[in-house]
Amino acid sequence: MKEFIVNHHTEILSSLITFFIILVLKFISAKTIRKIGKISELHQARTRLVVKYVSFGLTVLGTVVLIFIWGVNIKELALVFSSVFAILGVALFATWSILSNITAGIILFFYFPFKIGDRIRIQDKDFLEEAIIEDIKAFHVHLVTDEGELITYPNNLMLQKGVSVIRRTSD
Repeated sequence: MKEFIVNHHTEILSSLITFFIILVLKFISAKTIRKIGKISELHQARTRLVVKYVSFGLTVLGTVVLIFIWGVNIKELALVFSSVFAILGVALFATWSILSNITAGIILFFYFPFKIGDRIRIQDKDFLEEAIIEDIKAFHVHLVTDEGELITYPNNLMLQKGVSVIRRTSD
């Protein structure tokens, strides 16, 4: 064990620094996102979801940094990644809309043009009525019509279509 530590003290120290930096970045980003959510009066579930996404992204970034610190052979790593990405590419091609909805959900979190409880009208030929936003999830928005019908509308379409806010919750 002593021999391993002596031979790899630079990598071990760099790894510990990387872990520390990633933990600090996770803490700071989570605190910032929660503060933005509180200031903007956003639903706590949306805030937690965005914190999870950012935390996952920082974990992936930390893993990539650790791979470079420990000097993994790039050619072997490229072979593994190309195989994994080929499989993921086929799988993700079929689910691209899920990824676009998640991305739109994150954009809606930070941009927040409308909030839960707002009465809106979506400028879409297939959806002509007004509805109240009941909840904003990671993939879709729950809308309730005047007749009490629950409609799920994808987040990516909320960004692509025009949305008129008829009445804000603060009114």
